[in-house]
Order: sequence, then structure tokens, then C-alpha cells
Amino acid sequence: MTKATSTAAVPAPAPRKLARGATTALLVVATVLAGMLSPMQSAVNGALGKAVGDGNSAAVISFGSGLVLMIVVIFARPSTRRQALRIPSLIRSGGIGWWNYLAGLCGAAVVLSEGISVGALGVAVFQIALISGMIISGVVCDRIGVTATVQQPISVARACGAVLAIIATAVAISPSFHVPGAIALAVLPFAAGLLAGWQPAGNAAVARGTGSVLVSIGVNFLVGFIVLGIGLLIRIGTGSATFSLPGTWWMYLGGVLGLASIALMALLVRGLGLLLLGLASVAGQLVGSLLLDLAVPSVGQPVHLVTVLGTVLALVAAGIGMLPSRRKESS
Repeated sequence: MTKATSTAAVPAPAPRKLARGATTALLVVATVLAGMLSPMQSAVNGALGKAVGDGNSAAVISFGSGLVLMIVVIFARPSTRRQALRIPSLIRSGGIGWWNYLAGLCGAAVVLSEGISVGALGVAVFQIALISGMIISGVVCDRIGVTATVQQPISVARACGAVLAIIATAVAISPSFHVPGAIALAVLPFAAGLLAGWQPAGNAAVARGTGSVLVSIGVNFLVGFIVLGIGLLIRIGTGSATFSLPGTWWMYLGGVLGLASIALMALLVRGLGLLLLGLASVAGQLVGSLLLDLAVPSVGQPVHLVTVLGTVLALVAAGIGMLPSRRKESS
């Protein structure tokens, strides 16, 4: 009798396991879709750069729209308003290292490179170069221990992932090697990706000091907007730039798309964890980039076979780069 009871109870966990698997699958699909917001933002900012004829102006408009939205969100709630108003006292007391407030410069570099190079490179090549830079930066920052409490040694697999990321960028941009300045344009998102590896550490420090992730994101937009704005004002003053606003409403959505991507990733990471979230979001960014270039060729360059190959290589590099290293135990 006992034996029959225990036998009947064995299949019980199966439905729960299936339910967990189905939930994880749905969260992965949601993360892939959320990852597609990044190439959409690149496409919007790239089109904005073309429309206003200046990548710096496009970046200021994009950051400005995101900053306005963040101010509304933060100051609409008494708790986040109080947390935001604590920042001046935290700066004076040195409660948060001043360098952490500069994390917004990393985002500014990404948006600036979007306005300058997406129109010439296309969304797919831009995203491959950006993600490749982020992979290398992530490997190095993990080794130093910048973005985590535990250092990740540079294993053979992680080193191969970093090298593969560089190869992916070279392969993706190869059809444009003959175009003057194409390599320099590809270096912009690659360098922005290298900077972006440190950004989470700065954001996390500001979030801990203020007690709010929203305030941390708001500081990002504020710092980026100020720096980009100062740069634009200097260029206007020297006669090397002009400023104009586009007449097309959707060109103001770059900052909003960036905020939506950050918010969704913050929600989805709770159900997936960092590794699955990272892989799924990179897949969304790369696949979304290809789809955008195919569906809307006016945002950039035609999709070549090597662009698809570069996308696959970058995705494999991301998977390898995200693998945790095995730490040697001290004897």
C-alpha cells in the first residue's frame, strides 16, 4: 500500500517542471522582444541624425526627451523626489565617488555614435560593433572586479569570446572597407561599447547611495544631456554646428525607447537571471537589427551575407563571453 502511494506520487512534480519551463520560455521570448528596442532606438537616433544633419544635435534631442520623461517620473512620487534631492548633499559629503556620476557619459557615447554612424553603417553593423565592444569590456571589467564583488579570471573560453567579437565586427564591416571613413565610423560604436562595460558599476553605486534605481537612471540622462549640450553649444559658438528640431514626431522617441528597454530588463532579470537575460537580450538586439535593416533599408545600408555571418559570430561571442570562469581554489 505504501509502495503504491509513493509510486503514484512520483509524476506530481512533472506539471510544475513543465510550468517552470513554459514560464522561462515566455520570459526568454519577452527578453528577445525587449532587446529589439535597442536597435529601434539606434534606428530612430540614426534617422534623427540624418534629418538634423548633425550627430551631436541628434544626441542632445534624444537625451533631452529621455531626461524630460525621467524628471516627470521621479518628481511625481514623493519618495523618489526626496531621493533625487539628496544628491547635492551626497556630492558634498563624498558619499558617492564623483566618478560614479559620470556613468551617463557612457550612454552619451552610445547615443552620439548612433546619430553619427547608423546612417552610414546600418543598424545591424552598428549593433554588432557596439555589442562586440561591450563583450570585450565585460570580460576585462569582470577580471578587474569593476562590476561585481567576485573577480572573473580571463579563461581561454572568455578570451576566445573577446577575439571572436573583434572578428565579428571586422566581418560585418568588410563590405564597406572601400568606403572612406567606414572603419572610423565602426570604431565609434565599438569604443562606446568598451565604455559601457563600466556603466553598470557607476549606476549601481548611485542607486545604492540614493536608494533608487530610477534616480540613478535620471542622473545618467542629466549628465549625458549636460555634456552633450555643452559640446554642442561650443560647436555652435565656433560656427561649426547649427541646431534645428525635426518635424517628424517619432524622431523624438529615442530616449523613450532607451528608458523602456532599461525598465523591461530590470523586470525580466528577476525571472531569468543575468546569464539568460544577457543572451536573450543580445539575441534580440542582433536579430532585431537585421530585421530593421531588411524591413526599413532607408535607415542604413543593405544587408549582406557577411552581415548575417557577423551577427551569428557576435551572438556566439556573447554566449562564450558570458560564461563564468572557474576560479581555482586555494590549496
